[in-house]
Amino acid sequence: MPADSILKIMKVLRTSSELAQLPAGCVLSIGNFDGVHLGHQQILQTAYTLARQRNTVLAVMTFEPHPVAILHPEKAPGVLTPLTLKTQLIRQHGVDYLIVLTDSASLLRLTPADFIDKFLLKDIKPAALVEGEDFNFGAGRAGNIETLKKTAQPGGIEVVIVGPRFALLAAEQPVRVSSTTIRYMLQSGCVADAAALLGRHYRLIGQVVSGKGRGRQLGFPTMNMQPPRQIIPQQGVYVGYCLLGTVEDDVCGSKNRLPAVFSIGQARTFAEEHPLLIEAHLLDAKTSEPSGRWMAMHFVERLRPQYKFKSPSDLAAQIAGDCLRAKQILGAKGAKREI
Repeated sequence: MPADSILKIMKVLRTSSELAQLPAGCVLSIGNFDGVHLGHQQILQTAYTLARQRNTVLAVMTFEPHPVAILHPEKAPGVLTPLTLKTQLIRQHGVDYLIVLTDSASLLRLTPADFIDKFLLKDIKPAALVEGEDFNFGAGRAGNIETLKKTAQPGGIEVVIVGPRFALLAAEQPVRVSSTTIRYMLQSGCVADAAALLGRHYRLIGQVVSGKGRGRQLGFPTMNMQPPRQIIPQQGVYVGYCLLGTVEDDVCGSKNRLPAVFSIGQARTFAEEHPLLIEAHLLDAKTSEPSGRWMAMHFVERLRPQYKFKSPSDLAAQIAGDCLRAKQILGAKGAKREI
């Protein structure tokens, strides 16, 4: 992470008309950056270094929502990082300008040549583009890295390609880092493997809502999260950290995290049919259920799948064991360490 990024003020541009604020000759990187994972971080670090070498500003352009959600909503991938979290993560890499165009539908329909000529050269005027080798752009994702070189370099734009990033899983298996792979891992409950590719624990962010109080009746009060528009890990019980705040921005960091056990499931011990519940039991603090507040869940490890228990007392005994094991896991990993 750049040493000066903590104090950096990043300006967010949201409409095409605001692009005039960008200084000509910037270093630019374009992508969805969902997850801001290790591969994205490698691109951002390369772009940051190049911008400092050229003594210019660094701009990053992303999309909200995902381009596929605009053009083909039925095919849209699940979200890893909501925009508020994505913005905070990108800011940490020394970015001067974040471009999040809310009027990008027409832009996404431009041919690759028009995207370069009528958008980049006309509106942004970058000196250099830094992209991953699997970068695609233009209508139908018809443009690739070779297209970018052929169309951008004649206009005076340097094109820098960043190779793939690999990460080691717990089994010492190298895996290429990608948002698609991380989504699959989370949907399979492999939150520790997802963390290895993200470079930090996966964070689920949502508003706190009132529950039925069953956890409190069992002796393990919980806070309930309204299901967010993010990838929700596979149903099960997890160990992790909880972060609480009054607004969404408050819970996008990693400070003041509270050790917790998370349950994602449908409370089948109490009923056959039940909506999905996302609950957090704080291990070292009294839990309240303040409606309207925000919560972030940092997933460290999966403890077990969900079971239907014969009785509430059997469930309470299992939860007590889950909490004991969770404390052991977090103690072994270091209670304040963030990856």
